Amino acid sequence: MKLLLDENLSDQIIYRIVDLYPDSKHVKTVALTNTDDALIWEYAKVNDFVIVSKDSDFHQRSLLYGHPPKFIYLRIGNSPTSKIVQILRDNFDTLILFEGSETESILVLA
Repeated sequence: MKLLLDENLSDQIIYRIVDLYPDSKHVKTVALTNTDDALIWEYAKVNDFVIVSKDSDFHQRSLLYGHPPKFIYLRIGNSPTSKIVQILRDNFDTLILFEGSETESILVLA
């Protein structure tokens, strides 16, 4: 599973989850910082990424268009990077099941 972390998440998260989610990227590393959500959505779709964000706009887009790409919505407010890392690590099995689901487009983690 490849995750694409939105700019509202620290790019430092990647280094702390790469053992579980190899080839994951942050939008900063693929030159998509300060860009329209539609471009991030299309990039994730074309490159087989699962988007991870705290942005409700992606939630709306996922409801409207379905998948691909799939979307992991972190409803955690303003949280430290360590908490986000822990959530992604603790929910690894859930994320793998979500990725393999034919029907689910959104996974909400809190």
